[in-house]
Amino acid sequence: MQPPLDGIRILDFGRVLSAPYGTLNLADLGADVVKVESPRGGDDTRSFGPPFVDDISSYFLSINRGKRSIVLDLKEEGDRNLARRLAGVADVVVENFRPGVMRRLGLGADGLRQENPRLIYASLSGYGQDRGTEPGYDLMMQGLSGIPSITGPVEGAPYKCGASIADLVAGMNLTQGILAALYRRERTGRGGFVDVPMIDGMLSLLTYHASAYLNAGVAPRRMGNGHPSIHPFQPYECTNGYINICIGNDRLFALLSKALAHPEWSEDFRFQSNPLRVEHRRELDELLEPIFLSQSKEYWREHLRGFSIPAELVVSIPEALDGAKKRGRITSHAHPKNPKKKVYTLPRPFSLDGVPDAAKRRAPRLDEHREEVLRDWLS
Repeated sequence: MQPPLDGIRILDFGRVLSAPYGTLNLADLGADVVKVESPRGGDDTRSFGPPFVDDISSYFLSINRGKRSIVLDLKEEGDRNLARRLAGVADVVVENFRPGVMRRLGLGADGLRQENPRLIYASLSGYGQDRGTEPGYDLMMQGLSGIPSITGPVEGAPYKCGASIADLVAGMNLTQGILAALYRRERTGRGGFVDVPMIDGMLSLLTYHASAYLNAGVAPRRMGNGHPSIHPFQPYECTNGYINICIGNDRLFALLSKALAHPEWSEDFRFQSNPLRVEHRRELDELLEPIFLSQSKEYWREHLRGFSIPAELVVSIPEALDGAKKRGRITSHAHPKNPKKKVYTLPRPFSLDGVPDAAKRRAPRLDEHREEVLRDWLS
């Protein structure tokens, strides 16, 4: 079965993480992604490290499989003209420069879409194309979203997410917007413009927190690992680590009480409903914490599962990736410089019947595909 985006040409001016993560998703779905890189060392992530894998950044390798690389110096008129020719036969152009940069280079959406009306032009930026030209770094977008204010210890400082969540969410939104535009083009024949502000992506993650403030005037506060509206719904310390317990209704709390040899808890007036358990969370935790601390996390997982209670280990990243390996959720490609060496990355996070979970092509060497791309796209 052909991948769903087979034959779709994507001219990718994206750099660093956000846009390249979005075009990685498209490459995994079969698109021909041509990565346009600077002659001054290529994408910045080529030098992000350590760690390096045989002189190539593991950061770069993580988000650039399935792409072909071509170097264009956008400060030079000849290369800008070549970029316009490539855009003229592309289905999608992707860029994440500051707003206005591509227009000043003569590669803006209006001009390229006038020459190629079926073109879908996607721009990713910190605030959107009409809301300022300030840079959109992940840390800044996390801070402006308010999410760090509800993350971390109750009495501590705000904490950002340990992963570059603002970049990655923006990349996912970029993919989603492009797929929607491609579907619309199938029906109407016309291209379009996709504007992806990083800050809007981060605000979208507030969901019920936003609703609590907008509709009930309740400002979310930092609660450590606790949930503002459900309890017990958090990790508990065991003899060798932590286990997450997810008690989402009264039936599950009755089962938990039975599993912990305290069936009377479910009849205690303080714990008879979820709102009451939220109100009396401190009293309930004083009962739960010493019990969980008496055994290992593995013991509690198996014991609680015997009562059909949702419980799972809190693990390290190496443990999580070892688990992914056991489930066959790690993919491999040849190393760009050493074909005998394998490079391991995470596959697409969803499966589609008949379609491989990752692009077959490995990550590219800088400017590796120049002649090949010009022949395939322009001859």
